[in-house]
Amino acid sequence: MTSTTPRPATTGRRTATTGPVPGPVVRLVTRRPKSVLFTALLLAVVAIAFSGDLIGALKTGGFDDPRSESVRGRELLAEHFRAADPNLVVLVAKPGGSVDDEDVRAVAGQVTGVLGSTGGVTVVGSYWSGRAPQLAGARRDSGLILARVDGDEDASADRVADLHDELAGERGAVEVSFGGLTQVNNDINEQVTTDLARAEAIAIPITLVLLLLVFGTVWAAGAPLLIGIFSILTTLGTLRLLAVFTDVSVFAVNMATALGLGLAVDYSLLFVSRYREQRLRDPDRVTALNATMRTAGSTVVFSAATVAVALCSLLVFPQYFLRSFAYAGIAVVIATVCAALMVLPALLMLLGDRIDKWPVLPRRPSAGGHAPFWGRVAAQVMRRPFLTAVPVILVLLALALPFTHIKFGIADDRVLPKDAESRVVADAMRTGFAGTGSGATVVVTDGWGTGTNGIARAAVYAARLSRVEGVARVDSMAGAFVDGAAVPGALSVHPRTFASGRMATYFAVLSDVEPYSAKGAELARAVRAVPVPAEVPVRVTGPAAQLVDITGSIGGRLPHALVLIACTTFALLFLLTGSVLLPIKALFFNLLTMSSVFGVAVWIFQDGHFEEVLGHTATPLTVAIPVLLFCVAFGLSMDYEVFVLSRIIERHRQGADLRTAVVEGLSRSGRVISAAAAILSVSFLAMLVSGVSFIQFFGLCAALAIILDALLVRPVLVPAFMRLLGRWNWWAPRPLRALHDRLGLREHS
Repeated sequence: MTSTTPRPATTGRRTATTGPVPGPVVRLVTRRPKSVLFTALLLAVVAIAFSGDLIGALKTGGFDDPRSESVRGRELLAEHFRAADPNLVVLVAKPGGSVDDEDVRAVAGQVTGVLGSTGGVTVVGSYWSGRAPQLAGARRDSGLILARVDGDEDASADRVADLHDELAGERGAVEVSFGGLTQVNNDINEQVTTDLARAEAIAIPITLVLLLLVFGTVWAAGAPLLIGIFSILTTLGTLRLLAVFTDVSVFAVNMATALGLGLAVDYSLLFVSRYREQRLRDPDRVTALNATMRTAGSTVVFSAATVAVALCSLLVFPQYFLRSFAYAGIAVVIATVCAALMVLPALLMLLGDRIDKWPVLPRRPSAGGHAPFWGRVAAQVMRRPFLTAVPVILVLLALALPFTHIKFGIADDRVLPKDAESRVVADAMRTGFAGTGSGATVVVTDGWGTGTNGIARAAVYAARLSRVEGVARVDSMAGAFVDGAAVPGALSVHPRTFASGRMATYFAVLSDVEPYSAKGAELARAVRAVPVPAEVPVRVTGPAAQLVDITGSIGGRLPHALVLIACTTFALLFLLTGSVLLPIKALFFNLLTMSSVFGVAVWIFQDGHFEEVLGHTATPLTVAIPVLLFCVAFGLSMDYEVFVLSRIIERHRQGADLRTAVVEGLSRSGRVISAAAAILSVSFLAMLVSGVSFIQFFGLCAALAIILDALLVRPVLVPAFMRLLGRWNWWAPRPLRALHDRLGLREHS
């Protein structure tokens, strides 16, 4: 075991008084600040020009694992049975009337005609054409038209949008409404776009006011905005470039804007605060910039690395929805760091003393970046670490309790407001229609055989499927089966509809169970477990199977992501601190905070509290969103951890005792963290105006994670933990201590 106290700063180094030699970046920004700013402007202009068609190049889906059984099953259906997988539902209704009224028949006929004459669209079924009585509502005032729209998620969505503009709406007393998977996706995208504009209209004015209050002057408050704009624009250009080579989700744009502005505020506030502090010691701008770059600049690099590492973990998932956020996050982190360490110093060099002109509120020059309140809090915590830390831990554990019964699902129509068109159609189908086949679990194969022997085997297999608990009926080329027995005349289509060529066939497994639910997942697993005659390879697909595959894919790779985050974060914090216990402490407190956040999420969005206030519907949590939230919030929490520890370690290495180092470290970093957390929380809380529940979930939980971290973890739990450990804070085995001596972060002001 090595010594548990840090080594004193090496003597013989240059001090701030003698003027350390400026690094190459400092020499560049101090000698050619206009050139640096012009280059940044040129890059931003190029990014704007290149990303002009960005939204059109990005995709709207990406939740599926492309190698999953349900995806391969859908591909088989699309190849052999286009009509077996309807993704568009048209509801034709006449409130107070009848589906058999002449005007209803006329409208339905026109809609069917347009759909049938549109390329890439196949009419699967209609109450008004063919023998499909199950497509009439229970009250006989509405009926359905089912269609299959070809193409990937984007192509089918565009085609449905055009059809919606032409066909949907009121026609006298008859109402035509669109539903189904494609319309749900269109409604979600339209709602998100509208809601984000509303959220920004709320968040931007509040953010501007907070920036003025935090930075103190108009010039200083404008710096993070410029840094944020630069990082956002360059990230959008990067996403457009990536879209040439791989699938990128359109939702990654939201990550670029929110995280770009948030990190720009974080790093600008840290850098400007330290720069002002250095100028109180030495008014020379070059000396102050050099000292700031060697201290705050190093902290920014390490802090950005922790955020990037957390977001890199999203790359282990095969869903391009999650991978896209890694692309956007890594790009925005790199862009923001480059801007904070080059563009911002160039701005400070050009502004000179003007950075403190046009003050919003009177400033105290002697403050030097200190926040006495946070220092007093830290001092009180260190006097009574148990008394202050235990209540905080108990509160966090109490918030985490609902996390024990968390359930996961997939985003469907229920994430939309109740008056959204596709939600209205889906609710009508749930309550007024039965046995439509839409949303059924489907078993498909291209190796079955459709001759006499194949039909005989199909009868055996369909009978077995119909005995599965929760299955109402199984339709196949051998007929319809209920509870293991054939039901003559139950099929609404010809049996040969279920056969294609000589080998391909499918079985429609109908059930009253909600597909995107725990019972739906159990049904899909039970169907997959049914023995197949002659061991013919089959694929089980449909919404319930999709739920099983998505949750299984993400759940199977989640441990890899967590291990990656833990190991890389531990390594980075060790290089910063030289300690083994401090990184472990940071990981534990972050996990405790995230557990509390997920507990609140379950209590609100799954258990249904505050439904009237937020306007959401209680459903299982959309499985991809908690994973995304964890990585983003974890990275931002580690961002603040680096801010605190870098200040504490700096003072301790200058010879201060533990109590003084912690108190002064919190005093100097507390204002930066609390201000940055307040500004970033506003952006996330503004998402509560959204009508899409998973956007509300992400915004509320991200803000809550930031607030808990800034108000409870950093000012209370961190000093309490360090007080209890004492000299053991800095312990590391001898080999790791030697490694840190060679590679660790060193800050010398």
